[in-house]
Amino acid sequence: MRNSLKKTGLLAMALVLGMSIFAGCGGSQDKKAATNTPAKVEGKITASGSTALLPLLKVGQEEFYKLHDKVTINLSGGGSFTGQKQVASGAVNIGNSDVGLAADLKDKGIVGHDLVGIPFVFIVNKDVAIDNLSTQQYVDIMTGKITNWQDVGGKDQKITIIHRAKSSGSRATIETVVLKGQEFTNDAVIQDSNGAVRSAIATTPGAIGYVDAAYVDASVKALKFNGTAYSIQAVSDGKYPVYTTGKMFTKGEATGAVKAFIDYVTSAEFQNKNVESQGFIPITKLPKK
Repeated sequence: MRNSLKKTGLLAMALVLGMSIFAGCGGSQDKKAATNTPAKVEGKITASGSTALLPLLKVGQEEFYKLHDKVTINLSGGGSFTGQKQVASGAVNIGNSDVGLAADLKDKGIVGHDLVGIPFVFIVNKDVAIDNLSTQQYVDIMTGKITNWQDVGGKDQKITIIHRAKSSGSRATIETVVLKGQEFTNDAVIQDSNGAVRSAIATTPGAIGYVDAAYVDASVKALKFNGTAYSIQAVSDGKYPVYTTGKMFTKGEATGAVKAFIDYVTSAEFQNKNVESQGFIPITKLPKK
């Protein structure tokens, strides 16, 4: 009887000890899990600038809200140079831009974050009887040296240039990448958006202009550039040079909710899922510079 009680006592002690060890392990795992849980992101983010990047960033905003419901993101356009100036002045947290940082802002502590490649395509009215131009022919048309389609192999028809205002990042990109700093002719019709440029070209015989690749549709004809049609692969291979890098500028290094949002829209997860479907080029597919 005494031996039986002794065995029962030892069994009870072993059971208590085992439960203590198990609880200790569980506590350790709980602590480890808590350590791996990302910190809660809260706050308000304001961003302005490039209208070309707005559709993509609105997708990013919606997706980000699913992960962080305590963050508010206010997105607005205004143009690339407006975004740059506003982030430099502290009016917004992020300045979205499809052109490089303006020279007069380079000493303001602005930090650039590469977002996507933004491709541009020259488009013409569907009655224009050509489908390709060389770099020099684009330059001569856009600077006003060539004013009739027959001078580049088309029919006897006046060329009407329809494009963006001087404040446009798209215009600045074409001026830098294609015209190499030469100035556009003033003999042109100015529109305030990609959609307006496309619509005007679609309804104006002999018209030519440029838009973000995402805006090309069946209402207009897309031209080749030096014999190469736009595609992401053509850009990656270095055969199609008419693109720029869309950036998100911050004053100083990004922190808090601003950093979390930038990290998200530049992540492989977001880029692989959304960038190409919105008409842009993932950063990883741009040619190495």
